[in-house]
Amino acid sequence: MYVAETVRERAKESDPILLVDDNPTNLQMLLQTLSGRGYKLLIAKDGERALRIAATSKPALVLLDIIMPGMNGYEVCQKLKENPDTSSIAIIFLSALDDTKDKVRGFESGAVDYISKPFQAEEVIARVETQLKIHRLEQALSARNRQLEQDKARILESMNEGIFGLDNEGNITFVNQAAAEMTGWEIDQLQGVNLMAVMLNSNKSNTETHSLALIQEAINTGKPSVVEDGVFWRRHGDSFPVTYSCTPIFDEGDINGVVVVFKDIAERKRQEAALQRALDELDEQKNKLTHVSRLSIMGEMAAGFAHEVNQPLTAISNYAQVVKRMMDRLNIENDALVDAMTKINNQARRAGDIISRIRTFVKKPDHIICTVDPNKMIQDTFKLAEVDARNNNIEIHVVMGENLPKVKVDPVQIQQVALNLIRNAMEAMRDLPTRDIGVHVTTSREGENFVKVSVVDRGYGLADGAEEKLFTPFYTTKPDGMGIGLSVCHSIIQSHGGKLYFQRHPDGGTIFEFTMPVAD
Repeated sequence: MYVAETVRERAKESDPILLVDDNPTNLQMLLQTLSGRGYKLLIAKDGERALRIAATSKPALVLLDIIMPGMNGYEVCQKLKENPDTSSIAIIFLSALDDTKDKVRGFESGAVDYISKPFQAEEVIARVETQLKIHRLEQALSARNRQLEQDKARILESMNEGIFGLDNEGNITFVNQAAAEMTGWEIDQLQGVNLMAVMLNSNKSNTETHSLALIQEAINTGKPSVVEDGVFWRRHGDSFPVTYSCTPIFDEGDINGVVVVFKDIAERKRQEAALQRALDELDEQKNKLTHVSRLSIMGEMAAGFAHEVNQPLTAISNYAQVVKRMMDRLNIENDALVDAMTKINNQARRAGDIISRIRTFVKKPDHIICTVDPNKMIQDTFKLAEVDARNNNIEIHVVMGENLPKVKVDPVQIQQVALNLIRNAMEAMRDLPTRDIGVHVTTSREGENFVKVSVVDRGYGLADGAEEKLFTPFYTTKPDGMGIGLSVCHSIIQSHGGKLYFQRHPDGGTIFEFTMPVAD
């Protein structure tokens, strides 16, 4: 009980009361009435002195006489309310004027209560206690509101999301630091300006301005919205992707503005794009692995096919020789028949030789580097390509360079490269009038350390932009192509320390060239 009384007395002591009256008797009566109750009592005998005391002491309550010389009570009250430092002071008028219009005027000037003279001590005490209690509650409420405003400001400032508060015309009434940083403006530059106008200008297209259309719609209709893939603009005109919500503010059923909460999702977009690229690359690698698996199966099938075909070819060659021996024993002299048997035997052997080379290619031998004559290696490759040349009715013109040094390579792999380039050249000319020109294959010296092989065709040439993808795995311009030939060739030549490159023929067609290192 004692603690409660002490707190109450301290509260009273913290609430000064200013007594203003030009009549000393009235002042004496007020002092006697309020003294001893724990109040800090201040006295002023005129309006001017009352204003000065109020400005310095900030009393919680003023008991103010109306009829005073010089400045009357109404004028003192008005000046107190006009001053921001004293506007919160509660004022109780003391006056013998008890006409209703006088009381109304007192309330209109800012008073909170009215005590008629002559006053009763109990009434004065009750009204003073009531107004002081109201004053303390108002102070506590004001302090709480300030605390809430500070808490709200801290929360808003700590948010990563940008926040715009707009009035019903789209003008910015509030902006937090995150919104200012994301858009590139200072907070004071955004206050009071129209959000749509500050972001957009006449250079923006209708498609771009559509991103803010839902904000205007919320202002006009009160319809909330959420945009997952929108666009906002920064101070210097560059745009950035956002997700934002737009929530209308209602005041007694009327739209009073909107709150826009947005988040920059540029980093999320970059991560999504990177993830998509990774997924696309994964799919591409899966496709490549599937393709390589099919090629491996085809290689095994080709090896088996070559093995099976080689046996009947050997039998054909043997039967041709048996027929010739039988003709000798039977003394059958027929030059045409002998010549036919000889050709059958030769062609069977030739077919067997081709099959042997095919088996060499598909069985994936170990990478064996040796010193070889480049001209002989290319001549052997020409023999492999002869069948294709006859089928396509295209001649292969081979010009070997003189006095070429030997090269240090895997001959099987280099033959694979040369054969692939020759076949590509023939395919490029197969359906064109320039096929009569044929494919030209040459060998020559390339500086001190390399020998160069050139394959020239006069075909349809390469598509525009093919330079960037030509040696990329599985890139092809052929309807039935697999897109691995040039990629494999490029890898083989690189592994040998040479280069594979091309240029467009000035008269149409393509020139492919590769180099091989000279043996030490």
